Amino acid sequence: MFKTVLFPVDQSREAREAAEKVVNIVKTYASRLVILSVVEPPAEEGDAPPEVMGSPEAVAKLLSEAQSMFSQQGIEAEIIEREGKPAFTICDVADEIGADLIVMGCRGMGLTDDGASDSVTNRVINLSPCAVLIVP
Repeated sequence: MFKTVLFPVDQSREAREAAEKVVNIVKTYASRLVILSVVEPPAEEGDAPPEVMGSPEAVAKLLSEAQSMFSQQGIEAEIIEREGKPAFTICDVADEIGADLIVMGCRGMGLTDDGASDSVTNRVINLSPCAVLIVP
């Protein structure tokens, strides 16, 4: 059912909690797992600060740690690092790899300056080329 699962990660608690669901799904369906982290390009003067990590070093470390955590669970995971706007990049990568499911942690209401309607999670739900599982 879910041949390819895309798991976008950042340094949030919600992403770590979603990892447990990813393990269950990947093991249940013998899915291919792709872990994605997005580095936002440097903000232009006057822009709001990025919601996601901006340091390529932090992203590389995060991806390596995530891959290692899944490996300990007996899951081989591919990693992808991209630069761009998180929601658009997540959906683009999902389309490129033929993902059947995107699993994301939910940030909850009010954690962005503009509220939940402007969150990365909400944008992914609206733009995704496949099913999206949001883990509270």
